[in-house]
Amino acid sequence: MALAVSFTNSGMQREACDALRRWISHNPRYKHLALDCRSPLQGSPATPRRGPHNTSTPASSELQEVLLVFQEAALLNLDCVDPDLQTGLGVLFNLGSDFNKAVEAFSAALSVRPQDYLLWNRLGATLANGDRSEEAVEAYGRALELQPGFIRSRYNLGISCINLGAHREAVSNFLTALNQQRQSQRCSHQQMSANIWAALRIAVSMLDQPELFQAASAGDLDLLMQAFDVGDV
Repeated sequence: MALAVSFTNSGMQREACDALRRWISHNPRYKHLALDCRSPLQGSPATPRRGPHNTSTPASSELQEVLLVFQEAALLNLDCVDPDLQTGLGVLFNLGSDFNKAVEAFSAALSVRPQDYLLWNRLGATLANGDRSEEAVEAYGRALELQPGFIRSRYNLGISCINLGAHREAVSNFLTALNQQRQSQRCSHQQMSANIWAALRIAVSMLDQPELFQAASAGDLDLLMQAFDVGDV
């Protein structure tokens, strides 16, 4: 299941579907449903990886094949919620860009695992993908309440703040993420996440403070943390 999520985050959609198919086939409760579920990786070329301007998905028949198996499995749990199964459904609905249904699936999983910060982050990302940034901020905030050092969620929160026009809040989150990364890895800014620095520069550029943008371009984390009064978390 974690592998499927990682493939999805990396834009490797066909591989994500195959990982979910294999999850079903190895689950004692559901494996009988997967007997006729062909691997999307067998006998067909790989789907191009999704980039910023490429929203391609696996062939609809392959995605629907795995989705139908998961939906059949869900029918076996009418009296309860299997959070792992709902997580898989959330991933599949994300792959099909059906973000409202993905939100429902992750919310169902959270009804059983309300302390799962990874699920809160996945819910936040799904809400953000569905242009529901305000709700995404709440979900990311919940993830960070449970796991303050979760850098990915901190970065995601910053992106949602940019989308909402809350640029100073975005900067604060990016600086916190970079500082946490520096503390955990003991590395210089060149070794930190280029994505976080790029997003930080975008947010700072919106504040019309050229001297701070220059500091962001130079990677002067300490100066920026002092300017925005960001302390250690």
